Amino acid sequence: MKQVAEFIPIALFFIVYQLDGDTVSLGSWTYQFDGIFSATAALMIATVLQVALTYALSRTLEKRLLWLLAAVVVFGGATLVWRDQAFIQWKPTVFNWAMALAFGASQFIGGGKNLIERALGSQIQLPRLVWTQLNALWVANFLVVGALNIYVAYQFSEENWVSYKFYSFFVFIIIITALTALLISPHLKDEPAEEQTLPRDD
Repeated sequence: MKQVAEFIPIALFFIVYQLDGDTVSLGSWTYQFDGIFSATAALMIATVLQVALTYALSRTLEKRLLWLLAAVVVFGGATLVWRDQAFIQWKPTVFNWAMALAFGASQFIGGGKNLIERALGSQIQLPRLVWTQLNALWVANFLVVGALNIYVAYQFSEENWVSYKFYSFFVFIIIITALTALLISPHLKDEPAEEQTLPRDD
């Protein structure tokens, strides 16, 4: 469910981008959609609303969601102020590489538990080696996602990049979830039946 909620701002970004050149009128007020700049504004507004709604419903906020909000506001704001789409195009890369750094560093600092184990350790028991492998897998995921984003941004058109950003979201989630399950599943068989519960995805 968290992934679905995070997809909504990206979906709005994609939809608003498709409205480039269209106008909407409400009484005397008229607005003309301006491609990636209108899409960026929609992304910023949707992300702020998403974070506010998440907090209103759960009264808690993950640090990762706060980092995402900060990245969207900073890079989106720079895009709108300087009218340069390069800022918003770099946002996914900078965010993912920052996450890779955080996950990688957590393997060596923070009391002996990496970020993956801190997130899932209360739900499933795994050997130390598997936690290390899972953390390395997610570091690799963030590095690859960040690299592919900026490659597409510079090697293809802006329109292609927007489509890539939209369609790749669930592709990467499916891949990393499948690889995570492959690493975890052999060890679930060794646990008592009543403890064999997969990490919740909400």
